[in-house]
Amino acid sequence: GNAKTLYQSVQKILSYPNGTRLFMCHDYPPTDRPIAYETTVGEEKRKNIHVHEGVTEPQFVEMRNQRDQTLEMPVLILPSIQVNIRAGHPPPAEANGKTYLKIPFNVL
Repeated sequence: GNAKTLYQSVQKILSYPNGTRLFMCHDYPPTDRPIAYETTVGEEKRKNIHVHEGVTEPQFVEMRNQRDQTLEMPVLILPSIQVNIRAGHPPPAEANGKTYLKIPFNVL
């Protein structure tokens, strides 16, 4: 996907009634807030720093593209892809019966 697709997907979620409960899979809280795993559509419309009410698609796309250019590759991205691409299952075992996550060291 891309920032435009992400914005459009989030807008579909934000079109639900304000009381609709949302359960998150990730949270990156500041040090002064506990982890939050549940929110509502209304709360996200009011408080989400990236997609609150009034943020237009062009504004979001520009912000997201600029922000993403400053981010480093996540530390666990390569092993995560190998498991996520298989719907959470590990890669198949090799001839020796062992399963490996492979990390290239001369690419990326």
